[in-house]
Amino acid sequence: MNTPYKNVFDALEDDSGTAKNLFIRSQLMLEIRKYIQEKDITQKDASLKMGVTQPRISDLMRGKIDLFTIDMLVSMLEKIGIDVEISLNVAA
Repeated sequence: MNTPYKNVFDALEDDSGTAKNLFIRSQLMLEIRKYIQEKDITQKDASLKMGVTQPRISDLMRGKIDLFTIDMLVSMLEKIGIDVEISLNVAA
């Protein structure tokens, strides 16, 4: 029997909280990556704008999700002018 999953992290993680955390981090990382690609800026320029090192941007661009926290990603997004909003819903 195939079990439907909301996203890949739900399929990979037994703990729903961990899966949700990974999903949120992935979405934040994708937004930063999109910004860098759309602005056509170098990793060095991106690192200066976001207040991190160039190797950190390289890690992000390679999808190394385990190296980033939600708070770090939110801070990086804020520094490039992208506001992060949240929405909370009671689980059914």
